[in-house]
Amino acid sequence: MSNEKKFLTCDGNQAAAHISYMFSEVAAIYPITPSSTMAEYVDEWSAAGRKNIFGETVLVQEMQSEGGAAGAVHGSLQAGALTTTYTASQGLLLMIPNMYKIAGEQLPCVFHVSARTLASHALSIFGDHQDVMSVRQTGFAMLCEGSVQEVMDLAGVAHLSAIKSSIPFVNFFDGFRTSHEIQKIEMLEQDQLAPLLDREALARFRQRGLTPQAPVSRGMAENSDVFFQHREACNPAYENVADVVEDYMNKISEITGRKYGLFNYYGAEDADRVIIAMGSVTQAAEEAIDALIAKGEKVGLVAVHLYRPFSAKHFLAAVPKTAKRIAVLDRTKEPGANGEPLFLDVKECFYGKENAPVIVGGRYGLASKDTTPAQIIGVFENLALPMPKDHFTVGIVDDVTFTSLPLPEEVALGDKSTTELKFYGLGADGTVGANKNSIKIIGENTNKYCQAYFAYDSKKSGGFTCSHLRFGDAPIRSTYLVNTPNFVACHVQAYLHMYDVTRGLRDNGTFLLNTIWEGEELAKNLPNKVKKYFADHNITVYYINATKIAQEIGLGNRTNTILQSAFFRITEVIPVDLAVEQMKKFIVKSYGKKGQDVVDKNFAAVDRGGEYHRLDVDPAWSNLEVDAVAPNDDPEFINKIVRPINAQDGDLLKVSDFKDIADGTWHNGTAAYEKRGVAAFVPEWNEENCIQCNKCAYVCPHAAIRPFVLDEKEMAAAPFAAEATIPAIGKQFTGMRFIQAVDVLDCLGCGNCVDVCPGKKGVKALAMKPLETQLDEQKEWDYCVKDVASKQDLVDIAANVKNSQFATPLFEFSGACSGCGETPYVKLISQLFGDHEMVANATGCSSIYSGSVPSTPYTTNFRGHGPAWANSLFEDFAEFGLGMTIANEKMQLRLEALMKEALTCDCCSAEIKAQAQKWLDNRDSAVATREVFETIVPLCEACSCDVCTGIVALKNFIVKRSQWIIAGDGAAYDIGFGGLDHVLASGKNINVLVLDTEVYSNTGGQASKATPIGAIAKFAAAGKRVRKKDLGLIATTYGYVYAAQVAMGADNAQTLKAIREAEAYDGPSIIIAYSPCINHGLKSGMGHSQQEEANAVACGYWHLWRYNPALEAEGKNPFTLDSKEPNWDEFENFLKGEVRYASVMKQYPAEAAELFAAAKSNARWRYNNYVRLSKEPWGYGDGTPEVK
Repeated sequence: MSNEKKFLTCDGNQAAAHISYMFSEVAAIYPITPSSTMAEYVDEWSAAGRKNIFGETVLVQEMQSEGGAAGAVHGSLQAGALTTTYTASQGLLLMIPNMYKIAGEQLPCVFHVSARTLASHALSIFGDHQDVMSVRQTGFAMLCEGSVQEVMDLAGVAHLSAIKSSIPFVNFFDGFRTSHEIQKIEMLEQDQLAPLLDREALARFRQRGLTPQAPVSRGMAENSDVFFQHREACNPAYENVADVVEDYMNKISEITGRKYGLFNYYGAEDADRVIIAMGSVTQAAEEAIDALIAKGEKVGLVAVHLYRPFSAKHFLAAVPKTAKRIAVLDRTKEPGANGEPLFLDVKECFYGKENAPVIVGGRYGLASKDTTPAQIIGVFENLALPMPKDHFTVGIVDDVTFTSLPLPEEVALGDKSTTELKFYGLGADGTVGANKNSIKIIGENTNKYCQAYFAYDSKKSGGFTCSHLRFGDAPIRSTYLVNTPNFVACHVQAYLHMYDVTRGLRDNGTFLLNTIWEGEELAKNLPNKVKKYFADHNITVYYINATKIAQEIGLGNRTNTILQSAFFRITEVIPVDLAVEQMKKFIVKSYGKKGQDVVDKNFAAVDRGGEYHRLDVDPAWSNLEVDAVAPNDDPEFINKIVRPINAQDGDLLKVSDFKDIADGTWHNGTAAYEKRGVAAFVPEWNEENCIQCNKCAYVCPHAAIRPFVLDEKEMAAAPFAAEATIPAIGKQFTGMRFIQAVDVLDCLGCGNCVDVCPGKKGVKALAMKPLETQLDEQKEWDYCVKDVASKQDLVDIAANVKNSQFATPLFEFSGACSGCGETPYVKLISQLFGDHEMVANATGCSSIYSGSVPSTPYTTNFRGHGPAWANSLFEDFAEFGLGMTIANEKMQLRLEALMKEALTCDCCSAEIKAQAQKWLDNRDSAVATREVFETIVPLCEACSCDVCTGIVALKNFIVKRSQWIIAGDGAAYDIGFGGLDHVLASGKNINVLVLDTEVYSNTGGQASKATPIGAIAKFAAAGKRVRKKDLGLIATTYGYVYAAQVAMGADNAQTLKAIREAEAYDGPSIIIAYSPCINHGLKSGMGHSQQEEANAVACGYWHLWRYNPALEAEGKNPFTLDSKEPNWDEFENFLKGEVRYASVMKQYPAEAAELFAAAKSNARWRYNNYVRLSKEPWGYGDGTPEVK
C-alpha cells in the first residue's frame, strides 16, 4: 500500500459521499438542501461505473419523499443489503418513524446529514443542529465532524462501526459551513479502509437478512406484558458502541497521523476555562484558543465527536482536571427547556461529582449565523467573570430577554501566511462556479492549503452572492466568513451603492471592479465613501468592462470567466500561463457537455481577461465627505428592518427589532423598495411601433413593465410630455393616453418582453438597451405607479389578455430568476383574483421567491387589499390549503347564521337587512360580497346590537375568498401527491396551480416523476428511463375535478381561459403550467423562455387541454384538446435545444437515440390519448338509462 499522501480539493458533502460510496450497496435518496449533492455524487459515480469495496456499483433509488427514502432503507436493510441515505432538516424529521424501527431492529446503516435549521417561525436552508438534535432519542448512534478533513477521516468510522456494532449511525456535520465549504484535504482511498471492514460482522448482517429459505418474522406487535422487558434487551449493544468507535478512530489515526477520539481536547494542559462544543465551531475555537494561550491564558476546548451514545467515562477523561469553569455551546434552541441538549448532557456527567466545575450553557450559530474567534474569546471572557452568565447567546444582541454576551471587536486570527479574498457577484453570473474552479486550480497546482465558502441571499439566480476564499501555507481552520480580505472583486457595478463592498479590506489591499465606466468617468461615478476608503487605506484599484466583453463574445451576462482570468493575472498567485491552461481545463470540465461553442466562448473569455486597467487613486479623496443618506417618507419597517437586511447588514439588527413579529409575520409589498438596478440591459419602449396588445406585460416574470392609461389631469401632472405616450385604444379610454412604463431598477433584463412583442410591420416596440441609457426613464415608472389611478374598473379584466394587464399585479419584483417560466402565471392570478386571494404555497422555488426575508412580492391594491400568503412545508402544501378552506367554511357558516338573524332582528335597520339578504343571495360572488362588506360593516358598527357585533367580529370573512394552492412538480407529483389527491377528492372549492419545471428546481434540478423520459437530471445522470406521470389526467378520473394543462408562451388566451374557468368552477381544480427553468439549460437563453413554451407545444412535447366537469351537466364532452396537430419533425430539434437533453448525446451517445425515440413515442402516445378523449361521444344518447 502506498503511503504517499493524495490531496483532494472538495467540500464536505463530496468527502462524505466519497467515503459512503465505498461501504454502500444501495442508496435510497431524496433531495433536500444542503444534503442533495451527496446523493448526486453517488448517482454520478454509479452511472460512471465506479466500484465500491465489493467491486460493484451502488444501486441508487430516488424516492418520492424522505419518509419514502427511510422506508426503502429499512426494507433494503431487512433484505440484507448495506444501505445509505443522505438528508437534512425536515427531511430527517420525516425519517424519524423508520429510524426508531431501524435502530430497534439493530440494522447497521448510516444516515449522512448536513445538519440544517428546522422551519419554525420561518424556513431557513442554512445550518445548525436543530434537526440532528430532534433524532437523538431514536436509538441511532451519532457521530459529528467539524471540518471537511474530519468528514473524510471519520465518515468511514460511522460505516465501519455500524457494521461491527449492528447499531445504525447518523453521521453529521454543519450544513453549508462544512457541507459546502471547499478545502484542500488529504484523501482516504478504498484500499486503506477496506481492510478495516469486519467481515464476520458483515456476514452476520447478511445472515439476518429476510429470506424465504430461512423464514422469520419481524415487526411484530407486543402487549404490555413483554414490551418493556424486550425493549431493555438492547442495552448491551449500546454499551459496546463507544469502544467500537474508539477502536476505529485509533485505526484511522494510524493511517492519517491525525489523532481522533470520542472527545478531542485542544488547549492548555492546565486550562481552568474550557468550552465544550461540536461541529465547525470547534475549528474557529482553536484559533481563539491559540491567541489566548499566546497571551498566557489557560483555556481549552473539548470537541465532541461521538454524541450518542454519550460516554461519560470518555468525556470526563477528556476534560482537564484543572477546569474550574465550563461553557457548553449548543447550535440549537429548545424553547421551554432548562437548557439545550449538549449542555444538559455535560451537566449530568458532573452531577454529584466532588469539586465539580461551574457549568454554563449558551446558544450560537442558528441558521449558519457566523461564529468568529472573537466571539469565542467573548465566551471565555464570560467564564472569567465572578458569576458567568448562564443560558447565554453568542453573536447577536438580545435586548429583550438580555441573554446575549457583549459583541467583541473582530480581529484576524488566522495564520499569517493566509491570503483572504472576497468576490461579490450576481446569482447565475457564474461568479460562484468560477471561484469553485479557482480554489481547485490553486489547490491542485500549488503546495498551498485553500478554502472556499459561498454566501447567498434567498433569491434565485439574480440574487446576491459573496465568495469567501482563503489560501496559505498552513491548514486553514477559519470556519467563518472573510472579514478582513486582502483582495476584493466587485462583479456588479450597482453593488457600489447597495453594499459596503470595501468593508474590512486591508491596508495596501487590491480591489477589482467590473464596470462600464472608464478612467475619469469611473472616478466621477464612484461613491465618495468608496473613494475615501481607497485613499485612506492605500488600495490598488483595477477595473474591467467584463459586461461588454461578455456581450462581444456571445456569453450574455456570464462575466465569470473574464473576471476569473483577470483575478489570476492581477494576483499572480500561480504563473499566468499555468492559470490560463488550468482555467481552460476546468472550462472543458464544466461546460463540455453544453457543446463546443460554449467551450470556445469561455476560452475567448479567458484570453480577454487581461483587458483590465489600473485606476489612479487620488490622495485628496481622503478629504471627501461621505454621501449622506437621502431622506425618504418610506414606512419605518422599511427603513428600520428591510433596508439593513437588503444591504447585507441584517447581522446588526437586534432581537427587539423583531419583538412585534416574533411569530414570523412579515409586511407585504416590501419587494418594491429594493430597486437594485442589477440588469445590464433593460427594455426601451418605442411608442410608434406599439399596438397596445400588452403581451409584454403579460409575460414579464417580475411585473417590471406595465401599461398605464392616463386621463387629462394625470397627463397634465406627468413628468413626461404627451409625445412620450400614444392615444389609448378603446372607447372606454376616449381622451386618455397610453404608456408602457418600464421599471428599469427592478427589471432583471431577461428580454422576454422584447421576444414576444409583435410590433408593427415586423418592427418591435421594445428593444434591449444598456441600463445606464435608461435610468432617466425610471421617473416615468415612479410617477405612473404612484400617481396614476388604475383603470382596470373600466374593462373586463378577465375577457382577454390585453384587458388582464390593466389590472394591477399584486405579485411584483419577486426573487425569481431572470426569465423565470413560473412567475408569469402567479402574477396573472394575482391580477385576476388578488384582492380576495388566499395562497397556501408549497416549499420550493415558488415559496422562496414569494416569501424570503426581507422581500415580499405579494402586495396590496390602493384599497389595501391583496393576497394573503403562507408557506407550511414541502410535503403538506395541499392539506395546508385545505385547512385554510375549511376554516373559512366554518366561519362563513357562523356568519350565515348571523346574517339570517339580522333579517329578523328588531335592532337592525332595513338597510342592514337588505345587505344581509344580498350577502345570503350572492355569497359566492367576490364582487357582490365586496359591495356588502363596504356597506354593512359601518352600519353594523353603528348599530352595535349583539347580532351586528357578531357580524363585525367576522367582517374579514364577508368577502368571498379565492383559495389557491401553489406548488412545483416535486411537491405535486412526488412528496405531496398523496395529500394533493385527497384534497382534490374532497370536492372543496380549491384551486391548485402546479408550476411544472419537470425537475426539483429549488434543490438544484433533481429528477421528479414530472421529468420526461430521456432527460438528464440529478438522480437521473444517464437520462431518465421511465415516462412522465400524467398528473392532470389522473385528476380527471374523479369526474368532478376541473383540470387543465397550459403553456402561456404557446397560447396566451388558453392560459387565461383555463385560469378563469378553474376559479369559476364550484369545486376542486388543478392547472398544470409548463414552466421553463434555468435547470433546463435553454441554449437560446431564458430570455426566450416564452418562445420555448411555444416550441414545446408546436412540436408535441407539451400539450394544451382543459377538462371542465361543468360541461358534462350540459351534455357536452368535458375534455377539450386545445393543442393543434404537432409538427413531430421538430420534436428532436426541440430536445437538442435544451442541455438537459442535448447532454445525453454528449455523455451517453449509445443510449441517446433510443431515449429520444422513446421520448417522442411517449409524447405521441399522450397526444393520441388526448385526441381520443376529445372525440369521445358524451351524454346518454345511446339510450342507456342514466343511473340515479
